[in-house]
Amino acid sequence: MSSVVYGIIAICILILVHELGHFLMARLLGVRVLVFSLGFGRRLLTFKKGGVEYVISAFPLGGYVKLLGESEEEPVSEQEMPFSYAHKPPHKKLLIALSGPLFNVIFAFLVFYFICLSGYNVLLPYVGKVEEGYPASEAGIKEGDLILSVDGKEIREWFDISAHLSEAKEGPILLKILRDGIVHEIAILPKEIEQKNILGETIRRRVIGISPASRFVERREDPLTAFRTASYQTVGILSLTVKGIVKLIEGTISPRTIGGPLTIFEIAGREAKEGKRRLLSFVALISINLAVINLFPIPMLDGGHILFHLIEIASRRSISLRWVQISQKIGLGILICLMALALFNDFLRIFFER
Repeated sequence: MSSVVYGIIAICILILVHELGHFLMARLLGVRVLVFSLGFGRRLLTFKKGGVEYVISAFPLGGYVKLLGESEEEPVSEQEMPFSYAHKPPHKKLLIALSGPLFNVIFAFLVFYFICLSGYNVLLPYVGKVEEGYPASEAGIKEGDLILSVDGKEIREWFDISAHLSEAKEGPILLKILRDGIVHEIAILPKEIEQKNILGETIRRRVIGISPASRFVERREDPLTAFRTASYQTVGILSLTVKGIVKLIEGTISPRTIGGPLTIFEIAGREAKEGKRRLLSFVALISINLAVINLFPIPMLDGGHILFHLIEIASRRSISLRWVQISQKIGLGILICLMALALFNDFLRIFFER
């Protein structure tokens, strides 16, 4: 039950952030907002403030911002035209569509920034298991050794080791380790292996055959370092998400990997048990995924609206309402199929893969 609660909270936060982006940009550009809704379906709570109707609905997997004149079929009086979405130039409409995904990315960055400032656990570079038959074992690396540097590059945490190994020149590398208070320098010739990465691609990696000991330390970063770290994490996840979707379209990654709300609920509950920081990191990850997915040029998504507005800007002509309505029906069909696939995968994983 806690997994569902944490999952719903996570989804509601992300939808709120996304719709807040549209809401604030519309207000900034002089478009009147009629309704700000968190969720769909039966209205549970509603109130009006500043001419805007705020709504919380029963079905939390979505939300919307209704703007004055958003549909060309809605009548708009002459006095209201300056505040009508339909009567704004395409570049302003584009900014309103873009602001939702942008807010999701900014939110993810702020979450990572907060985590860096407040402190996070770092896996220290102490050797745990040493694999027999691998270069580390043959070179005399032992359990409990602290790796200080690789080819002169300082090691601050465990994941620095693999990064420096991939950057090292061909041939032997020089490891500096600390053992029983004494610093040792050991030359090792890494072994190349083939394995699948997170995107399903076959890659070659240089390894020496060691795994980490479970030794952690909490690290807090200063504001400038935290900014760099949060930026690196945000850009890295953005890039990985885009590559993952491209690989999915190409067929490199199986459609079975697509998860729906049940997967989010399960992972959110599991991460919450590991601590607030783990849950926040997961929410930031999903926020970036939501931003990227919404930017896809599918009608009914923000990316579809952005595509229409770019066409209008380039052609200097409005797209006919008939074509917009047809494309939106197609887009809705695509989204329903994707949601059905995600739910199907969820049920398969929950009931048949355990």
